[in-house]
Amino acid sequence: MSMREKLDLLQQKRAESELGGGADRIKTQHDKGKMTARERLDALLDPGSFVELDRFVTHRAADFGLADEKYLGDGVVTGHGRVDGRLVYVFSQDFTVFGGSLSEAHAEKVCKVMDLALKTGAPMIGLNDSGGARIQEGVVSLGGYADIFLRNTLASGVVPQISAILGPCAGGAVYSPAITDFVFMVRGVSYMFVTGPSVVKTVTHEEVDFEGLGGADVHATKSGVAHFVHDSEREALAGIRTLLSYLPANNLDEAPLRPATDPPDRRDEDLLDIVPDSPTKPYDMRDVIRRVVDDRDFFEVHRDFAGNLLVGFARLGGRSVGVIANQPAVIAGVLDIDASLKGARFIRFCDAFNVPLVTFEDVPGFLPGMAQEHGGIIKHGAKLLFAYCEATVPKLTVITRKAYGGAYDVMNSKHVRGDYNVAWPTAEIAVMGPKGAVEILYKDEATEAREAEYREKFAHPYLAAARGYLDDIIDPRDTRPRLIEALTTLATKRDRNPPKKHGNIPL
Repeated sequence: MSMREKLDLLQQKRAESELGGGADRIKTQHDKGKMTARERLDALLDPGSFVELDRFVTHRAADFGLADEKYLGDGVVTGHGRVDGRLVYVFSQDFTVFGGSLSEAHAEKVCKVMDLALKTGAPMIGLNDSGGARIQEGVVSLGGYADIFLRNTLASGVVPQISAILGPCAGGAVYSPAITDFVFMVRGVSYMFVTGPSVVKTVTHEEVDFEGLGGADVHATKSGVAHFVHDSEREALAGIRTLLSYLPANNLDEAPLRPATDPPDRRDEDLLDIVPDSPTKPYDMRDVIRRVVDDRDFFEVHRDFAGNLLVGFARLGGRSVGVIANQPAVIAGVLDIDASLKGARFIRFCDAFNVPLVTFEDVPGFLPGMAQEHGGIIKHGAKLLFAYCEATVPKLTVITRKAYGGAYDVMNSKHVRGDYNVAWPTAEIAVMGPKGAVEILYKDEATEAREAEYREKFAHPYLAAARGYLDDIIDPRDTRPRLIEALTTLATKRDRNPPKKHGNIPL
């Protein structure tokens, strides 16, 4: 056989590998309104940048008729490409081949790109669309999942790991995305659950469908498993590209710094009127964040979960920052179990990847009640405290209004190594609100006059500033320039925790 004939054979095999499970199954995938594994990579990566690995890999199983049914690539497309010119490693499961089920060979392909991502210090992106373990291969398939879980864990905090759920994700398969840093889901397309509706009905007699058990909105609002939810696959893949723009490639790189398009000395007059005169009146903290950050652009994470705390990425003077903010518009911005978990995970991600933290604080305390106490608000609230305490990245705090009780301590106070802590003149820093304090101090003699007296004495930022717990009390209009100046100053910050294997966060 001549070289040209051999090249023809190569082209033929390449074309075969690109067809996955064949034209009919591709049509079925499209009829469901879903993209194919390769179309998804085309949408995610810079045009023409994808380099495929292992396109000729096939499974090695012989039972249940598998010996006669082999597909090149074995149900997953793997390789590397670029997002905005930056290297990323990817795998994209192909539902047209054995329902995207995971075999030994499929798992080996995924593990290979995960190992390469770790070695080269590049983000790892997984596009999941799989029926789960390939039952015909038995425990070998389960072993493949465990090989992936181990790599997810070892790569955690070393390179960013992002999962898109673009189909079913059930059983053991859900634990790989759960270990990764960010999970994207698509309404009407994505499902995640440990056991499906039929098993649930058998065991607990609960009647539930796929959507109600593990649909995108369930995980975005109730469980907090999904960080981002979109209406289409293309929107989700575009969202991954946007997220990556805020992140370094690995834990040794600094947070991205872009040329700033928004003047660093810009002052905003509207900030004077955002905080209401009444201490009990709500306002939207997003209005504060957008007026302070570059180009009013706040890329919110976990938007539909625990709305009383906002977290997300933004830029200040072109520098990527992680924003954590109490949200007075939702249950007065009080901290509860879900908000503590949401904040702690986000803070630890930012700290692992050298992204400075900017906190906007207006917190009346932790949520009281039996449901919270019995649900473990003590240990869950301690996670948020632990995350702030252990973080060594630059940490900035702006107190806009309330900072009461233990919540004052937790929200990146000077005492937990806050680097730059400032307050607006509207700040109220005290052990508790005036009403509660007066009832304890004066018991039966608690009057409105005493309340007004307490408010005058304690409900302001000057006592904290007198102790050096605040670095300054600032004009709200100066918030942006002051934060940018502080970030520039802290760019060379060096801090470290005592040598140890790892802490024991109160899980």
